Amino acid sequence: MPPRRPTTKGFARSSTLLQDRIRKASESRGFAESRLLTQWSETVGEEVAAIARPVKVGYGRGGMGATLTLLTTGAQAPMLEMQKEQLRAKVNGIYGYNAISRITITQTAPTGFADGQASFQHRAPKPAPPAPNPEAVAEARRIAAPVADAGLREALEALAQNVLTRSKR
Repeated sequence: MPPRRPTTKGFARSSTLLQDRIRKASESRGFAESRLLTQWSETVGEEVAAIARPVKVGYGRGGMGATLTLLTTGAQAPMLEMQKEQLRAKVNGIYGYNAISRITITQTAPTGFADGQASFQHRAPKPAPPAPNPEAVAEARRIAAPVADAGLREALEALAQNVLTRSKR
């Protein structure tokens, strides 16, 4: 049998190209297993991932177990404190052994320090706005028609559409 020819034609997966860089970046913060960072929400659940994220893994001098540091806002820290043992079990499931012996929680303001500036929320994309009412579009165009300046006319049409289509409260 002749040897099989490669079918990629010189192309490589982007995950293959970025794998070394992700591993180096995560290891610089003590994360031997980069899946802990990249799959944080799958590891601990959406509720916990929305309020906390891993910052670093520190190893003690004795080498017996590591400390995982989580970053959260001050109001969410008591909730995380109660879930420490469940979180530790889930994180150790990624490693496959009892790698994390302690979890420390660092509280920060929602904005401020470099690590605290990132949003904790995993937001879904905004839904597309509904199509405008054709009658409202025509009425807005009729109202703004006498204006000679094109930019001003477009702005007035948009304003008229917003006023004509706003919901009655």
